[in-house]
Amino acid sequence: MSTFIAVCLESSARRTFASAIDWPGWSRRGRDETAALAALAAAGPRYVQALGDLARGLEPPADSTELDVRERIPGGSGTDFGMPSRSPAGDDRPVGEPELAWLAGILNASWTAFDAAAAAAFGHELTKGPRGGGRELPKIVHHVFESDWAYLGEIGGAFKPPKDASPVERSSALRALLVERLAARVHGEPTLPSRRTRPLWTPRYLVRRSAWHALDHAWEIEDRVISA
Repeated sequence: MSTFIAVCLESSARRTFASAIDWPGWSRRGRDETAALAALAAAGPRYVQALGDLARGLEPPADSTELDVRERIPGGSGTDFGMPSRSPAGDDRPVGEPELAWLAGILNASWTAFDAAAAAAFGHELTKGPRGGGRELPKIVHHVFESDWAYLGEIGGAFKPPKDASPVERSSALRALLVERLAARVHGEPTLPSRRTRPLWTPRYLVRRSAWHALDHAWEIEDRVISA
């Protein structure tokens, strides 16, 4: 039997997110708590596969009965829109060097999983929603890139794409800068001057959000691809 997984539930009027407190990026949504917890448990094997050695010691739960809800927090407009938008208590604790390396590893593993899903789907059609909705693959790839660009600003960084760089080169440069700024925030280095009034994201929340977003779209692509 798996060790119980500590979970935080973030609920708004329209949906709930269940997130593994100790495993950034492992977050799934549902219409209510029951559906969100079931989705989180079902995604466990995929999360472990994406992280590889970084998930050593994590045994995916057999079902939602092996999830331990430790915290419930109110969601907001972001939750309604479909994003995990709140941090569990304790995410603002200092991050040590071993955890920093682990967090950076989770970011890179999540991006690798997304890139692999996109590469495997190249040249294949993606299924549409019941009303014909759903981004095409190039738009998904660009959306993930643009989102990470926005996330960089949320931790006090800025990005200027290299001149004449290919999409792959731009993405690699942005990701390297995100990892660099993650470390800078952990080490307490100053951020760029800004008119920003809201607090910067914590390092842990950056990883939760970016890793979740990359994995969410990686799994979307895998689920939507139509094999030849």
